Amino acid sequence: MRAGSGTSTFLIRWINFLTILVAVGVIGFGVWMSTHHDSCKRSLTLPVIGLGSVIFVVSIIGFLGAWKSNSILLWIYLTLLCIILVAILVFTVLAFIVTNNGSGHNVTGLRYKEYQLHDYSSWFLKHLNDSHNWDHLKSCLVKSDDCNNLSRRYRTLKQFNLAKLSPIEAGCCRPPSDCGYPAVNASFYDLSFHPISSNRDCKLYKNAKSIKCYNCDSCKAGVAQYMKIEWRVVAIFNVILFVVLSMVYFVGCCARRNAARGNSKV
Repeated sequence: MRAGSGTSTFLIRWINFLTILVAVGVIGFGVWMSTHHDSCKRSLTLPVIGLGSVIFVVSIIGFLGAWKSNSILLWIYLTLLCIILVAILVFTVLAFIVTNNGSGHNVTGLRYKEYQLHDYSSWFLKHLNDSHNWDHLKSCLVKSDDCNNLSRRYRTLKQFNLAKLSPIEAGCCRPPSDCGYPAVNASFYDLSFHPISSNRDCKLYKNAKSIKCYNCDSCKAGVAQYMKIEWRVVAIFNVILFVVLSMVYFVGCCARRNAARGNSKV
């Protein structure tokens, strides 16, 4: 029994020592982001620092509990870890539900897909149609190089037509294909042609770098597709994290049980 006690306590001690180092790195990264002048990246500062702080506090409690063989600290550690596991599980399920809808539409002659906002979940529609949220996202898109770099990456119209554009590039940097505007180059369209579609995005698109199709529903759909891909990656990572933390929780339970037995014998 002592061998089992020593093994579980040793594992919990070193696992939490490593996560303390990870937490310090995450907090440091968040502080670095807070000094960044880009408001888009700076908006992520509080979530990153908050995540690092939670990891740090939980890891400190687990490390001290294992180091001192303190059953009370280990009980607090396991309680917090259980809450984290439940939160990860709930977020992962919601992420898969929210990202279940929405996919691109193939367009004849193009190697990339176009996206329509109504295809996505009501959660995406609510947040992207909120004027405050979209104004912030739009300002970030204007500052980014997604649209500005197209003319430099694709020197000829043939290269541009054969390109595989990202969802944001396809939705925000160009008018929908059903508008029928002829492309002069990768970043300029001949708007003298009367649009052949009743799509409201056709009238919203402008060649100006600060306007493009940033007010279009197709741009919001491109952002929704980008967020869907990112959320799916996070959800898959959370599944792996949930399995790992579940094993840590099991080892922690063994360490707490053995610590409680050790204290009762004293």
